[in-house]
Amino acid sequence: MENFQVREAVVDLLVRIEQDSGFSHLLIDHEIKSRNIPPKDEALMTEIVYGTIQRKLTLDYYLEGFVDIRKKIKPWVRMLLRMSVYQMQYLDKVPDHAVIHEAVEIAKHRGHKGIASFVNGVLRSLQRKGIPDTTVIPDKAERLAVETSHPEWLVKRWIDMYGFDITYDMCHANLERKPSSIRIQPLKITREAVMDELHELGFETRKSDFSNQGVVIDHGNILRTRLFEQGYVTIQDQSSMLVTEMLDADPGMTVLDACSAPGGKVTHTAEKMENEGSINAYDLHAKKAKQIQKKAAELDLTIIDAKVGDARKLQEQHEKETFDRILIDAPCTGFGVIRGKPDIKYNKQKDNVGRLARIQADILDHVAPLLKKGGLLIYSTCTVDKTENDDIAENFLARNPNFIVDPGFFEQLPAMIQASPGCSEIGLQLFPQTFSTDGFFMTRIKRV
Repeated sequence: MENFQVREAVVDLLVRIEQDSGFSHLLIDHEIKSRNIPPKDEALMTEIVYGTIQRKLTLDYYLEGFVDIRKKIKPWVRMLLRMSVYQMQYLDKVPDHAVIHEAVEIAKHRGHKGIASFVNGVLRSLQRKGIPDTTVIPDKAERLAVETSHPEWLVKRWIDMYGFDITYDMCHANLERKPSSIRIQPLKITREAVMDELHELGFETRKSDFSNQGVVIDHGNILRTRLFEQGYVTIQDQSSMLVTEMLDADPGMTVLDACSAPGGKVTHTAEKMENEGSINAYDLHAKKAKQIQKKAAELDLTIIDAKVGDARKLQEQHEKETFDRILIDAPCTGFGVIRGKPDIKYNKQKDNVGRLARIQADILDHVAPLLKKGGLLIYSTCTVDKTENDDIAENFLARNPNFIVDPGFFEQLPAMIQASPGCSEIGLQLFPQTFSTDGFFMTRIKRV
């Protein structure tokens, strides 16, 4: 496929992602499969799409000196300008003149000579004069927001919660790629055997410190291996693995996963239980419940019963004090996974936080009575917002004196995590910059 065609496909993708608020990783995957894009072009497409989304606000700042990027410009032209500036500023392999030439050709093909002339003029002016200087922005929070392409309200919110230094590191970490990680299926293969096979294929791997089932991949595409295709490994972030490790479920236990999709944690739990016992897994949507059951079958796990159900109504399905372990991986803003899903930072607003916090509190209040005395409940989210994390746990414990933060939770954490800046009396906040994982919150609550 010619570079022109790849870049025109990128324009289409970027417009769809922004207009439909679609998840970039899902749309990219669909585009690659539907157009049969070869691997070398797949890498280029992914780089330009993710990079342009990740740096969108920064790119707009660069363009504002040459054009009013928010008005009187067709969406596809705006995206063409953004992706072209991204390539000129952040990609070294393609010279500026080639980027500009292809942008002009796309403009001719999709529009007319007038649009092509406009695109050419804007890009050549930026090439000649250089990008605007961000250091002239006097306010530190605004400058950080522009330089790292985060909404200013979100940057200021994080500064209020964690201070400028942690926020600075978090915003910059969200622009970097993190290594991928996988979880082995220990009932089918050992971690050593997986690493040996991947090494023979040219992969660069290392053991995860978060889980004895985890493998970090610094180089290599696991999707193209028989290990993935035949259910020997599951793609999962290390922070997500830690949640299940801290759930501490043993073989023969009765477990509830109240918000189970997409199924990574519940299948990990079944593996930790050696496929002995029972797990009730719920999701609001039938399609997702079927996906969980399908994933369990691929991993040869038979103790998972995935069903449709609202976590706030599970007392209608189960008696109180039924479960030895409960996992509530609550729906959240997802601010901890921005670097993998950069569209999140633009699609969420302040009022989303409060709305989700009310849902999280309702779920915890409703599900907690299903825990046996002496049982353990993990409350987790993939966000870094205290309103959804610390505040939810603290308020729940204040209302329910028969529940406490389990002291054994902190003792069980790996030593390096115990010493991390996100470890507090109420739980653990993993920041994306600390261990190059997703941002995650978790606490373990015990019924006494």
